[in-house]
Amino acid sequence: MTDLQECRRKIDEIDNEIVRLFEERMQVCEEVAQYKIRTGKQVLDPERERSKICTLRGKAHGEFNELGTQELFQQIMAISRKRQYQLLTENGVSYREQFRKIPQLGKENAHVVYQGVEGAYAYAAMCAFFGKKVQNHHVKSWRQAMEDVAHGRADYAVLPIENSTAGIVADIYDLLTEYQLYIVGEQIIRVDHVLLGNPEAELSDITQVYSHPQGLSQCRNYLERHPQWKACEVENTAVAAKKVHEAGEKCMAAIASREAGEVFGLKILQENICENNWNSTRFIIIGKEPVFEKAADKVSICFELPHAAGTLYNMLSHIIYNGLNMTKIESRPIPGKTWEYRFFVDFMGNLEDSAVINALRGLEAEANSLIVFGNYINQ
Repeated sequence: MTDLQECRRKIDEIDNEIVRLFEERMQVCEEVAQYKIRTGKQVLDPERERSKICTLRGKAHGEFNELGTQELFQQIMAISRKRQYQLLTENGVSYREQFRKIPQLGKENAHVVYQGVEGAYAYAAMCAFFGKKVQNHHVKSWRQAMEDVAHGRADYAVLPIENSTAGIVADIYDLLTEYQLYIVGEQIIRVDHVLLGNPEAELSDITQVYSHPQGLSQCRNYLERHPQWKACEVENTAVAAKKVHEAGEKCMAAIASREAGEVFGLKILQENICENNWNSTRFIIIGKEPVFEKAADKVSICFELPHAAGTLYNMLSHIIYNGLNMTKIESRPIPGKTWEYRFFVDFMGNLEDSAVINALRGLEAEANSLIVFGNYINQ
């Protein structure tokens, strides 16, 4: 019978030798990195790695060991590249110089665009971030808001990117990849729906309730307690408030924000009608210039991957290996490329942090494409 302790002793001896050889290999890799720094040669040489792994796999015996050898050396080579990216940073090789650090974002005299009408949650987000006196205008679509910033008709745009209950606003992710604009800030607004009516109206007068479909859904339990009311969908909650105001009918009410009630002179008929008291929407602030505040601590990026097994793991390993806290990952299909995806990732850090620089170097070198949307202060 095999002695378990003896087996463990042999494994320990082998593991010690593996560690010694690994460190010896890493020392040689650092010498390779110094050569690449002197000559400007790229860290990643995919053809060399593919050829090397194919050769090493062929030295193993049996299908299981062949696959294991391939995976082992893929990881060893990935670790080697990460160390080389670190050495590039340590040796002062610059990266991402197009981003400019500023003490703080210039909000005074700014002109801001948002989608919707006064009283919408985007309007509330704008007021919370820039102040109620900021110059502003509104447009009908998110694309138009992006266009206004791109063509200088506005300095910043305020756009919703995710809701804590409904999830991401997918169209915003797609627009971010289309326009060469940058995220310079974010604002989180609590979705605090109230029932609004005209000044003369009472709760007993109501027969019709207007709101965005999501607003109606988020207050479904409250509405079910009033089965005699007819729920009517409109394009957003602020439009609902505007419609009730313009109609001037006591029988009409809107599910919208307090801000919408203030803007359109409506009174609150009922508070706390939303099912989820913690429902919030995250808005991003879009600008034309690639700037980041000194105190910025959140990075948003997007990358496309080679269509091969394990590539997503390899990309995320750059974030993990550098000790960065990834706070979000989303995927969107790439138009015109069947079953291929873009990945949108948020992680904590500043563009001047060596860990962030190392991670971005690795991502850019090994992804098909990388976009850094911005570095801004996390709310």
